Amino acid sequence: QVQLVESGGGLVQPGGSLSLSCAASGTIDDINTMGWFRQGAGKERELVASITSSCSTNYADSVKGRFTISRDNAKNTVYLHINSLKPEDTAVYYCNARIRERYFVTYRELWGQGTLVTVSS
Repeated sequence: QVQLVESGGGLVQPGGSLSLSCAASGTIDDINTMGWFRQGAGKERELVASITSSCSTNYADSVKGRFTISRDNAKNTVYLHINSLKPEDTAVYYCNARIRERYFVTYRELWGQGTLVTVSS
């Protein structure tokens, strides 16, 4: 069974920093694009950042210059390094990955269960 597990969420003061990680496990043949989404209370889920297998990145305008996405293919892990946190960054952050499982010919979308980031003084 292939799954994604996020970690690193918590309570941080405004202006602080935080690092999130998401590890994929199971019988994985290949991982294409990986990314991070977030959903604040009463808001729609939005894409925060994504990274392709060739390490091309894409960021939401609201996080450019503050968030950095990276990946370690040897560990099947994607990271999100966050700086200059704002209260508006408070949300549940979800990991997403497009994965091809061994013995399968197609990719499928997988989601983690989410990790809560709370920015408050």
